[in-house]
Amino acid sequence: MLKIQLLLVFATSLLLFSASALNSQSKVTKNPADQLVSLVNDNRTAHHIPTLYSNPGLGCIALQYIKAYSGNCAVVGGPKAEKPDDSEFAKTFAPNCNVEPASLTQITGRFLGCQSKYIKPDVAFSELLIKNDKSLNILYSKNHTEVGAAVSGSAGGSPYFWCVLFSNGKSNTSFALEGGEVKVSRPGCFSGANDDCSGAVESFGSHVLWKCILGVLTVVVVSLGL
Repeated sequence: MLKIQLLLVFATSLLLFSASALNSQSKVTKNPADQLVSLVNDNRTAHHIPTLYSNPGLGCIALQYIKAYSGNCAVVGGPKAEKPDDSEFAKTFAPNCNVEPASLTQITGRFLGCQSKYIKPDVAFSELLIKNDKSLNILYSKNHTEVGAAVSGSAGGSPYFWCVLFSNGKSNTSFALEGGEVKVSRPGCFSGANDDCSGAVESFGSHVLWKCILGVLTVVVVSLGL
């Protein structure tokens, strides 16, 4: 009986520790999309190029852009690369973000990456999004005036998408929000929302927590000889 009680205490403690660790990870991560925008502007500043306005409407559009891929990494980059139809911006993306369709402005560049594991924003930026001279030309282009970024996992966690969209619009008129408020959707995070969002890794955290639970249950069952 004592052995069973000790095992239950051990299992409970381990689960509480796992949940606490995941909660701490979420707090530390905050909004990875805002961090992507900061990385963009830090790099532009280092090259004496004007920084870009973080437009929340454009950030939300970037998240909708990710969702259009329906978790299909195979069509992100490479010979089979695809991208959403331009008509989707006014037809689907804008309404889902509470953005006035008439205020949509030209997209002057984009970064899009996808992989099976979640990585930190600085790693995603330097290793996943900035791949070659073409990427650098987009990053340092003087045609951009605004930027919006998004990060999201897919159903069940993986794969993870990272997206940065650039525009040449005006900060007070482009990607204007109906009623002045952007529509927040989950899963996923987007920049400019004044939101300490960890939505991109929430599903990943849940997946890890369930692994911990199953591991603990396995230990208990084996120890009890069930």
